[in-house]
Amino acid sequence: MKAVLCKAFGPADTLVLEEVASPEPKKNEVLIEVHAAAVNFPDTLIIEGKYQFKPPFPFSPGGEAAGVVAAVGEKVSHLKPGDRVMALTGWGSFAEQVAAPAYNVMPIPKGIDFNSAAAFGMTYGTSMHALKQRANLKAGETLLVLGASGGVGLAAVEIGKAMGARVIAAASSAEKLEVARAAGADELINYSSEDLKERVKALTGGQGADVIYDPVGGDLFDAAVRAINWNGRLLVVGFASGRIPELPVNLALLKGASVVGVFWGSFAQRQPQDNLANFQQLFAWYAEGKLKPLVSRTFPLERAADAINCLASRQAVGKVVVEVR
Repeated sequence: MKAVLCKAFGPADTLVLEEVASPEPKKNEVLIEVHAAAVNFPDTLIIEGKYQFKPPFPFSPGGEAAGVVAAVGEKVSHLKPGDRVMALTGWGSFAEQVAAPAYNVMPIPKGIDFNSAAAFGMTYGTSMHALKQRANLKAGETLLVLGASGGVGLAAVEIGKAMGARVIAAASSAEKLEVARAAGADELINYSSEDLKERVKALTGGQGADVIYDPVGGDLFDAAVRAINWNGRLLVVGFASGRIPELPVNLALLKGASVVGVFWGSFAQRQPQDNLANFQQLFAWYAEGKLKPLVSRTFPLERAADAINCLASRQAVGKVVVEVR
C-alpha cells in the first residue's frame, strides 16, 4: 500500500510517499481501507517531535480517518468487513490502510460522506466534551469561542448554539468571521482590529463571558481570562498560537472562575460510554441540520505535506482533508 511517511522529525516538506506493507490488525483492532483522512493540529506537532506521543519511525501522520472495514480482529464483534466507518487512529491515517483499536471505530451514520465523516470525530468530539462535561454549558449562557473559524472552533460555535447558548465568535479576519456567522454565531469580534476584552465586556453588559473556549492560547488567553464572568469557566483546548500562556491565579480568585483542561482523547478512553452518548447526540443534531462539517480544502495523498502546511500556517477555514481514494 502507499503511505506518507515521517522518517525523522522535521517539517512537513520532509515527508515522503512510499510503498509499505499493509498493517495486520491485532485481536482488538480493525483494518480500514482509508478513503479520507482529516488534518488536525496534532499532525503539525507529531512530525516535529513536539506532541505528547512519539511513534517509532517510520510512521504516517493522520489522526482520524473514514473508510471501509477490510478486516477485523478475532475479538471485534460490533463491526464487519464492508462497514463504512470513521476512526480515531492517533497517527497512521495518511495511508491507504490503517489499523485502529476497535473502541475508536464507529459506523458512519447514513447521509454522511467520507470527507465529512473524516472531519467529524476529533473536532466535534473535542468540542462536545469541552462544552458538556467540562464546562457544563447551560442554555442562556454566553459562550466566547476563540479561533472560531478553525475546525474545533466552528464545531464549538455549532454545538454551543445547539445547546442554547448565546455565542460570541472571535477570529482574526472578517472573512473568517463570516464563516462563524454562517455557523450560527450571534456576535462577532475581530481580534486583529478590536480589543478582545473590551468588546466582550461591551457585548455582555460589562459581565463577561460565562464560558470561554480557547484552542489558541498565547496573547488571546491573556485577554480572554480578563473577560470572564463571575463563576465563569475557561476551557483550555490547545495552543495554536505556539505559546503556552501562564495564568495570573488572582484573576481566577477574583472572578470565582475555573480554568479547565480539555483532553478529549483521554476522556474517550476513560469514559467510553459518556463519549458514545456524546456522539449519539452529535449525530442526532447532524440529522436535524444543526451541525454541518465544513471541509474547505482537499488534497490528494501525494500532497499530504501541503495539507499539513495549510493548517500549520493558519490558512485553513474549517477542516482540511486528505483524499486517499
